[in-house]
Amino acid sequence: MDRLLLFVISFFLLSSYSSQSALYSSYNKKAIKLYEKAIACYQDISPINGRGNLTGAEEYLLKSLDKDSTFSEAYILLSQVKVKMGDINSAIFYKEKMMAVNPIVPLVEYFYLAGMHMAIGSYEKCLKNAVRYKNSPLADQRYMGSIDKMIENCQFAIEAIKNPVDFDPINLGSSINSELPEYFPSITADDSTFLFTRRVNDLSAPGGRQEEIFVSKKTPSNNWSNSSLVSNAINTKYNEGAPTFSSDGQYIIFVGCETGAKGDYQYGGDRKGYGSCDLFYSQNNGRNWSKPVNLGPKINSKHWETQPSFSSDGKTLYFIRGMTYDRQRRNPNNQDIYVTTITEDGQWSNPKKISSNINTPYREESVQIHPDGKTLYFASNGHPGMGGLDIYMSRKLEDDSWSKPINLGYPVNTFVDENSILISPKGDLGYFSSNRDGGFGDLDLYSFILNDQFKPQPITYLKGKIIDADTKLALTASFELSDLEKDNLISQMQSKPGNGEFLITVPKNIDFALHAEKEGYMFYSRNIYRDNLSLSKDGFLIIELEKVKPGTFILENIFFEKSKSSLKKSSLVELNKVLKLMQINPDLKVQISGHTDSDGDDDFNLELSINRAKSVVNWLIDNNIDQNRLSFKGYGETRPIEENNSITNKAKNRRTELTIIE
Repeated sequence: MDRLLLFVISFFLLSSYSSQSALYSSYNKKAIKLYEKAIACYQDISPINGRGNLTGAEEYLLKSLDKDSTFSEAYILLSQVKVKMGDINSAIFYKEKMMAVNPIVPLVEYFYLAGMHMAIGSYEKCLKNAVRYKNSPLADQRYMGSIDKMIENCQFAIEAIKNPVDFDPINLGSSINSELPEYFPSITADDSTFLFTRRVNDLSAPGGRQEEIFVSKKTPSNNWSNSSLVSNAINTKYNEGAPTFSSDGQYIIFVGCETGAKGDYQYGGDRKGYGSCDLFYSQNNGRNWSKPVNLGPKINSKHWETQPSFSSDGKTLYFIRGMTYDRQRRNPNNQDIYVTTITEDGQWSNPKKISSNINTPYREESVQIHPDGKTLYFASNGHPGMGGLDIYMSRKLEDDSWSKPINLGYPVNTFVDENSILISPKGDLGYFSSNRDGGFGDLDLYSFILNDQFKPQPITYLKGKIIDADTKLALTASFELSDLEKDNLISQMQSKPGNGEFLITVPKNIDFALHAEKEGYMFYSRNIYRDNLSLSKDGFLIIELEKVKPGTFILENIFFEKSKSSLKKSSLVELNKVLKLMQINPDLKVQISGHTDSDGDDDFNLELSINRAKSVVNWLIDNNIDQNRLSFKGYGETRPIEENNSITNKAKNRRTELTIIE
């Protein structure tokens, strides 16, 4: 309600008090005297809460109206007092009472009344008063932008209520929710680990309370375990919150908000920051979380950085930046979604605002990039909606632009603020935070079944482990997935230190290449097709890396046009891996060999295999590999690795191989 009140109160602050004039609508001296005492109370601002003596003002105004029930200025101020008290319904009552007892009503009062009706979801009355103000020739043009936006929202809300979406929120239960506020959830790609923020009471913390990050695990019975603090390395006596997982759960990026001296802030001893709130990351080594590290001055500024969402590609980060009045106070009506990526040199790029199709001159927050990498969810009060912050969805298009945002509809969105949105990796469930009746206290986390039209693209995930082919010991190695058709990176990350395990999201609607590499080892490559994602019987893929030594390796992702030696575009991913292998091992000499199946003429197959191997060598030479390090040979159909008795076996025999000579 606080954010909503700021929206409404801002309208009232534009008006001046009638007490500054000797003219009143009342001639009753006692009523006027009581009214002026009320003004004094209202303007007696407390240094503690920054508000006037509202209770005193209310008492004097009620007494004033008891003396003169037609006193317009008293009704107007009493309505304003009720707004600041958070009682919008009473504020409306006194505003409408003033209009009922006075034949002449200042036009601006219809503007204020429309805003208050919007604040409680009374859309028909909001629309009526807003249109009345807009159509008057006396309307103040300074308010026209706000009036037009109000009319647009009212019209949208009226239609949305007529066409509600299915919505049945279910409380996540006492294992996650408590009598304290819970919000800003995050989840791993395999749906097994759940993070969220809880605001706890802590007398040792500044202000007597702080935010902490909690974690819960999925149990065998498909419930959530009792939550606990994620790590003492991450949680401190200061504020930590709004966490986001990398898709495999190896990294947490979160927000740290504290105060400090001028210049670089000090967060919890030696934790350095650059503004009022900064983004930090921590890595899991298999057992513990590392000491948090600031993401640096490219991302963190003198302003307010918060609510990160780390893409499943392992290199793209979305977050909210709010402009600040000073180093500690943000402007609540000036927040946008920014994006940054990890460049080839391992550094974050300079963050940029995402499309103006999504960012507005108003407020955006609670951003989530779904693990499909294409669907963005966020909260905003700048797009047509139900009033306050609504939740929206946008999809990335083929040209990397974003589609027009879609409101998730009523009653997912209402006249109060909705945020803390999280869509599950499978895309079937939404999670959000609400203080609705029936919870455990304050804000609780809920789940709901997501309407089909708002679901992300379907994904699955791969789990596996990278090991040394000889010793079978776990390796920490880099690996990535690439789209075979478009030759673009889908995801990249490292296997976990200690156990070599990985978890990576996979779109269901593409064919892709999987590559793994580590210095001193041959790269591993495998092409996986959309209709065959079962990589092993137990769903766990073991990747064995061979140390660089003489031997022959199949290049699985080299493709040619049918019965030709022309390389397909989908071969570029694998070719670049061979190129990198040659670059980081400058003394390496290799032979590229071509092989065919047994279909067709023997001589044609032999010549085709020679020309295909030559095409690979020529591509490497064109990319600055010394030709003296390269040779090629074709074997035609003479060296099959499977019997040529099925489509599958023939495909395996049609292959390109790399042999390390020295």
